Amino acid sequence: MGKRTRTRVAAEQRQYSVEAEWTAADLALLRDLKKAESLLPDDAPRALLSVRLSVLTDETTSPARQELDLRILARERGYRVAGVASDLNVSATKVPPWKRKELGDWLNNRVPEFDVLLFWKLDRFVRRLSDLSTMIDWCLKYGKNLVSKNDSIDLTTTAGKIMVTIIGGIAEIEAANTSTRVASLWDYTKTQGEWLVGKPAYGYETADDEAGRVVLVINKDASRALRWCRDAALREKPASARRMAKVLVRAGLCGPGLTTSTMIRRLRNPALMGYRVEEDKNGGVRRSKIVLGGNAKPIRVADPIFNEDEFKSLQDALDRRGKNQPARSPLGATRFLGVLICDDCDAHMTVQRNRVKERDYAYLRCGKCKAGGHGAPNPHEIYSKFVEDVLKVLGDEPVMTREYRQGAEARKDQQRLEQSISYYMTGLEPGGRFTKTRFTKDQAEKTLDDLIKQLEAMDPESTQDRWVAVHDGKSFRERWEEGGMEAMADDLLRVGVKCKIKRTKVKGVRAPHIHMKLMIPKDVRDRLILKEDDFAEAF
Repeated sequence: MGKRTRTRVAAEQRQYSVEAEWTAADLALLRDLKKAESLLPDDAPRALLSVRLSVLTDETTSPARQELDLRILARERGYRVAGVASDLNVSATKVPPWKRKELGDWLNNRVPEFDVLLFWKLDRFVRRLSDLSTMIDWCLKYGKNLVSKNDSIDLTTTAGKIMVTIIGGIAEIEAANTSTRVASLWDYTKTQGEWLVGKPAYGYETADDEAGRVVLVINKDASRALRWCRDAALREKPASARRMAKVLVRAGLCGPGLTTSTMIRRLRNPALMGYRVEEDKNGGVRRSKIVLGGNAKPIRVADPIFNEDEFKSLQDALDRRGKNQPARSPLGATRFLGVLICDDCDAHMTVQRNRVKERDYAYLRCGKCKAGGHGAPNPHEIYSKFVEDVLKVLGDEPVMTREYRQGAEARKDQQRLEQSISYYMTGLEPGGRFTKTRFTKDQAEKTLDDLIKQLEAMDPESTQDRWVAVHDGKSFRERWEEGGMEAMADDLLRVGVKCKIKRTKVKGVRAPHIHMKLMIPKDVRDRLILKEDDFAEAF
């Protein structure tokens, strides 16, 4: 039976990317809207425009149209546009607002810069009722408002809050129906011997048979790579998965991003016997298992790359190789990963373990130097010295937490004081109400002086929405003593602290000389400030 392959080119396999296209008329309207915006008073409410799109089609509203409609709405309501958060090719069902690249940055880091969040339609903003509830709570906490161009949404009224909940529920039902249809299709596909939808397992590609149906066929290059790996695993001195990946990348049979874990997952996939499989997650390990049909037998969807005996012998070889490896620590093999780096190649230092005659040996190596550079034994000694150096420099720094302060109350006080001062100044003018008697004039002048002092004592920053750093009473030494190395590693990685490890060969000595250089950013105090994750409980 003749087949013609229809493997897609790399460009077609990339994630779809949308670029907003502005016409001359759109740009002219944009200039007019910005010109009108420049006439607004300085204290006009600031609006953040949220533009989102999953896939651009003839039926969808383009990003340019969404932005223009929202700018028109902002002009009608007297809002000044503080910025545009444009997240294109993003699913509202899969990605909540605070996880989107641009909108998430505004919600997590730029809260003081806007007062109201505008979006074109609620389903352009969220599609899950739980996400909507989280955003409503967030807006109430920070004093923000949600406004939709095409829905009756306004969090400043009770009716608006009820309406936004109802509309959000409808949007979630629509998303759930779509999810149900997709899940039903996948469940049906798993029971069929024909290939209907989905990405083929490594080693196979789709093709059209003579009848025009989609079938799976063996990819020659991938099959060649898999067979070489099996032969390498069955040698008297078997090759490691890491060695296999390097050889295949160097030979051009696999891409440069091939990792050891991906290599092992490919070799352990029972789909190589031509069977239909599904993902099986067990303890965080990704594997595939065979799908059984109605007759309790595996469903064959393609010709096998390995027969059952060949596949079993490959698995036995991989098992023997795996048993020689030390058990993984639940906290990871390397402490301070991403903080400790090689002085020669700037690659991350990682712990590599070997077992010789039932004894484990650990070495700290890098990723780019030849053979990992000079192996530094006793990683825990390096950790201890590193912790000691960090505590000397940063241990006494106070733990500061970022808190949000709203300036609405301070602005009201400022306005009240200014109005009162204006009232008394007018009354003290010649012929004013406070100039009729000496007593009323003296009392008014005294009151005016007190009001002016109160106004001068006000901190101008207190009238602005802002972040402030508040000390929680602890030092970082105390914080790290409670949380251990894991807490210190998280903080140092977040702050950007690095430590360069230089290994120098010493003549006649197997272990190299270790020199450590601690690198602290100049703005480390600002970076150390802890930022509360307002959306952590949403997961």
